Amino acid sequence: MAEEMQLDIAGDYGVEDNGAAVTARAMRVAATLARKGGDEFAKPGKLVEVRFVKGQSLSLTASRLLALMILTAGGDAWRDTSHKLRKADIRRGHKGNERIVDMLEELHRTLFAEDDTSWRGRKATKRFSLIESSWEEVEEGDKETGWIEWRFTPDARRLIQESQTYSVMNRQAVLGFRSAYALKLYEEGALRLHRRQPIWRVDILGLRAALGIDPDKYGDFAQLRRKVLTVAQSEIDQLAHYNLEWKEIRRGRAVAEIEFRFVPKDAPAQIQTVDELERHSAGRKARREGEVERIAAPVAATVRTKRTIAAPATPWEKFPEGSLRYGTAEGAFRDVALRYGGGWDMDLIADAYRQQMGDRLGSLRGAKLEKSWRGFCEAFLARRGRP
Repeated sequence: MAEEMQLDIAGDYGVEDNGAAVTARAMRVAATLARKGGDEFAKPGKLVEVRFVKGQSLSLTASRLLALMILTAGGDAWRDTSHKLRKADIRRGHKGNERIVDMLEELHRTLFAEDDTSWRGRKATKRFSLIESSWEEVEEGDKETGWIEWRFTPDARRLIQESQTYSVMNRQAVLGFRSAYALKLYEEGALRLHRRQPIWRVDILGLRAALGIDPDKYGDFAQLRRKVLTVAQSEIDQLAHYNLEWKEIRRGRAVAEIEFRFVPKDAPAQIQTVDELERHSAGRKARREGEVERIAAPVAATVRTKRTIAAPATPWEKFPEGSLRYGTAEGAFRDVALRYGGGWDMDLIADAYRQQMGDRLGSLRGAKLEKSWRGFCEAFLARRGRP
């Protein structure tokens, strides 16, 4: 286990092995998260930042499918090979597969753009798609089973392989968003938090290109604020591991730029987010807006039972009482502090965490404890900066 962790950390920082560059950092992290088998996955930074061609964007359902494809491909996304995904993992309760056809075709025809140079060495814009080819099994009769298979384009694989940064996202959060703009902004925030750059300042044209907002939509900034930014903020604050804030920067009377700030949640807020992701999506909007949740008690109880029958992972059975520097059980907590604590003494962070959580710490187990501890480490670094 120790050797495996050293290998993961070496890959994460781009260390070379036997004189040859190892696989890009994003793919090393993606492979590590895939081995853990949880809901978290890594999206390469260059795929997050690639911009849509003017007038094009992905719908919410197609964006989710692309995220599932990246999650499924894991650390092999950069390889020249095909990847496979069950249709049942895409449908999420829908009985028919007709929506899968629409999503695949949308991914095929959507173009992305990046700055490049022409054959004469001049500045140029390169346009490309992310999906090269796909296969969908045709069911016989009324069967609703089957798989899809796809290959990423050479341009997509190049971007994936070149990515040294990444955004760590939660599968349940991705599937929980109801706004495509909120999902895209969630990816941007997760990427910048990983870079330790929690502020993103962008002009309005750049924001529209990054989020894929149609040129004919929300021409008035008041509309963009109400239909895009406010909606994204409410969903991200409810489902993400951070909160979203923004400031409007004006030139004269017009808003010229937006300064986004991505603020890691403290431990109690992290726990609330984990609880929300485990709850049924029905009633989520009402909970977000502070209204009474109108879900029949038996249904809600059934859902909660299904979500909580799994036993927590052993390394996250309880938070250690002593130093994190020694012992096997403390290893998982130690690794999180090293990765997300920004160089602060792990026991100093642990003492601050125990003090803030108080008696609540004794009731935390499994994924809730893991996410709460990680969120506290990130918040500790964001508040104090690097030592």
